[in-house]
Amino acid sequence: MARTTVVIASRNRADSLLRTLARLSELAVPVILVDNASTDDTVVRVRKDFPTVTVMEAPSNLGAVARNHGARSALTPFVAFADDDSWWAPDAFELAEPIFDAHPDLGLIAARTLVGPSGEPDPITPLLRHSPLGNGVAGPSVLGFLACSAIVRRQAFVEAGGFSPVLFFRGEETLLSWDLAAAGWALCYVEDVVAHHHPAAQRDPGGDVLQRRNAVLTAWMRRPVDRALAASLKDPRAFGAALPRLRQALRQRRELPEHLEAQIRATEQQPQGA
Repeated sequence: MARTTVVIASRNRADSLLRTLARLSELAVPVILVDNASTDDTVVRVRKDFPTVTVMEAPSNLGAVARNHGARSALTPFVAFADDDSWWAPDAFELAEPIFDAHPDLGLIAARTLVGPSGEPDPITPLLRHSPLGNGVAGPSVLGFLACSAIVRRQAFVEAGGFSPVLFFRGEETLLSWDLAAAGWALCYVEDVVAHHHPAAQRDPGGDVLQRRNAVLTAWMRRPVDRALAASLKDPRAFGAALPRLRQALRQRRELPEHLEAQIRATEQQPQGA
């Protein structure tokens, strides 16, 4: 009986999504698609070609929050996220599930992400592999991950509140990783658990600004005021983009424990080419 459910959030990417679903169908695990109000034929095609996939239709584009709805609907103890252009290696869940079983305080596994047909490691991989936080319960302790290559303990994810609606999309993983750690859950990078990511050649040109905006919002939501101010002053364009959401972010502000803030500062000092 399957113990991991794959949750995908997608919008208007039918062709890419169907290729991903074809890959995931080989794993014989439950798949939940949360469609973010697509205006193309995504829902019709998925229901026709992959009738075993559970399709949830969001009334509007929820961004990353769509994953929350899928995770809450899952009936398995573990949830693996995928994008409409990513999928999991055949043995990923077979390897991950016993690790979760052996470590009841493990809330998230960050997998090794291989990009494109050549299988080059994603740039985040060496940062996770050589985390300055040292070894955790199942591998290097981390305070970050890629959503398309993360497996979570469903209980931990739901209790932490999932992905924040304040951030919508891009860089939403950071806040969740901090909240999981603050709640006492371990997050670890596990080299042997693998996800594949085949992003489109042309990416959203506004994605970088959104990611930087969300970094500023995340700082205001969880970090000391001096650190949030520094993040805002360092990137005025990102702060300007954050202003319309800043009041909402401040309503959800709660500072992290001191030991966790110290860990965040340690990751900030990590060389990017590590």
